[in-house]
Amino acid sequence: MKSRILLMAVAASMSASVATANEKVAFGTNWLAQAEHGGFYQSVADGTYAECGLDVEIVPGGPQVNNRALMLAGKLQFHMGGDLLQAFSSVKEGIPVVSVAAIFQKHPQVILAHPGKAESFEDLKNLTLLIGDNGFHSYYRWMMAEYGFTEEQRRPYTFNPAPFLADTNLGMQGYLSSEPFLVQKEGGFTPLVFLIADAGYSTYATTIETMADTIAEKPEVVQCFVDGSIKGWYNYLYGDPSAANVLIKEHNQQMTDGKIAYAIDRMKAEGIVDSGDAMSMGIGVITDAKVKDFFEKMVNAGVIDSSVAWQDAYTTDFAGNGVGMDLK
Repeated sequence: MKSRILLMAVAASMSASVATANEKVAFGTNWLAQAEHGGFYQSVADGTYAECGLDVEIVPGGPQVNNRALMLAGKLQFHMGGDLLQAFSSVKEGIPVVSVAAIFQKHPQVILAHPGKAESFEDLKNLTLLIGDNGFHSYYRWMMAEYGFTEEQRRPYTFNPAPFLADTNLGMQGYLSSEPFLVQKEGGFTPLVFLIADAGYSTYATTIETMADTIAEKPEVVQCFVDGSIKGWYNYLYGDPSAANVLIKEHNQQMTDGKIAYAIDRMKAEGIVDSGDAMSMGIGVITDAKVKDFFEKMVNAGVIDSSVAWQDAYTTDFAGNGVGMDLK
């Protein structure tokens, strides 16, 4: 059973990081509102951000929205980052974006297969895999270097599951809480799901990013937002998420209760938020060791150059203080 919220630790940390009363900040997500953003919505809905003096507006992302560019332009104070590769790229380009917390300790990227077609991650080498261009230039490069997957067995993924549903010799990329749900609904069967994080793809995901100037000028605001988000994620996963889900559906009218419930279940079952270092250091933690490990894997896979100053991509100052959980 998941253990309790450390109320005293939360109160102490948040009182120590009180921001200017009612200071307005905007947080841009990287996609349409969904359960994978639930902890942030939770802290808006239940007043957690307001407790330390922040009036937080969540600005949903989407296919035609670039919230990261809006943060760079000063229109948003915080942004939901993707994974560490994005952070490394910012350093390479000289963009002063800093990751201050990592909500997802595991990347939710998965590879799907038909029942009976693979017993392990390595067995996926026996299939033709549908992998999108972004995936091909990131995690698939790591799969090739680490496990011996080949360019020849990869076919472009067009975000249409129909080819996979029709051919049992195909595997398909997906997001833990999306494509498996879609396959069950449209294909009428439960696919095999292989989480690439469990195979060693050790990046964080769903990071909280802000500008270096914001950290320098308003560290108390950054601390409040990080602490509030961490507490919100615990409450969303292990408390009552109903108020947050109402806001999610207001921001994304295509979202359903069934999809939300499935996503929450998968995040909890796979330890997406609360595994690894989070078990001892709390939700949102970033560690030097894990960032270095992933950077070295990406260098080895030829994804990024070894000269990139990876240490500039993040800070450990704001998360990892035990706020939100006691997972021992």
